[in-house]
Amino acid sequence: MNYIIGAFKPPCDTSITFAEARGRKQVSVKKDNGKTTMVPVFQSMETISGEVSIAPVPGKRIEHTGVKIELLGQIELYFDRGNFYDFTSLVRELEIPGEIYERKTYPFEFSSVEMPYESHNGTNVRLRYILKVTIGRNYVGNIVEYRDFYVRNYSPAPTINNSIKMEVGIEDCLHIEFEYNKSKYHLNDVIIGKIYFLLVRIKIKNMELEIRRRESTGSGSNTFVETETLAKFELMDGAPVRGESIPVRLFLTPYELTPTYRNINNKFSVKYYLNLVLVDEEDRRYFKQQEITIYRLLDTPQAS
Repeated sequence: MNYIIGAFKPPCDTSITFAEARGRKQVSVKKDNGKTTMVPVFQSMETISGEVSIAPVPGKRIEHTGVKIELLGQIELYFDRGNFYDFTSLVRELEIPGEIYERKTYPFEFSSVEMPYESHNGTNVRLRYILKVTIGRNYVGNIVEYRDFYVRNYSPAPTINNSIKMEVGIEDCLHIEFEYNKSKYHLNDVIIGKIYFLLVRIKIKNMELEIRRRESTGSGSNTFVETETLAKFELMDGAPVRGESIPVRLFLTPYELTPTYRNINNKFSVKYYLNLVLVDEEDRRYFKQQEITIYRLLDTPQAS
């Protein structure tokens, strides 16, 4: 329910429904008021259609300057909260100026909508898609109703997916090689690798593998970077010896990952890293970090 200027109750009930919503996948989205709601999921180039219903309060009529529905893709940076950057904007006129005396329904359709970016609720940024109905009025505030929907885009498996081979070491003290089977992983994938100890002259207490997500927003002096550790996987507890190898097998399904997002509309990026951490008996930490690419695999059920 929306409120016009002055917080008066609007003279009508406006609702937006999606066509074939019952059979479509739904996800939970947190609204501005902190409550969660279920919204339908679409992919880029799908048709967005449905109906708008406007029901005046009994005994009242609505004089208006026209009724329209917009499909908007928006980015909101939280350091600039309230200012939305529209990267997609489509409009359909539903009604010419006039009066509404009783409930009216208006079908709408946006055909083969290009929605290049996925919906995203990050630490410092939100990317959302909405339908916005506006009932224009001359002498009082417009009546506006919103309906969110979610976008997820899928990719085929990459044709080239090189393995990762790296070294970490301290001269004359430690030399480790590690290898991961590939550099691009889908959301339900498994990270498989192996770690080789070629030289060990310091006492290693334990070793773990972390998955880190780095979200960067804004630009210049208004650049904000947030790094969070999503997973910690203990690889070894105890001192390794020269020539020893440690297998790595880390399932991604349990973790709340998104695909990698690179420079989305010049507003934000989300990147993922594998961080190998070694701790010696004096609690000194040694680490090596490597970026990986996460993608949403086409025709594969996704957990996130």
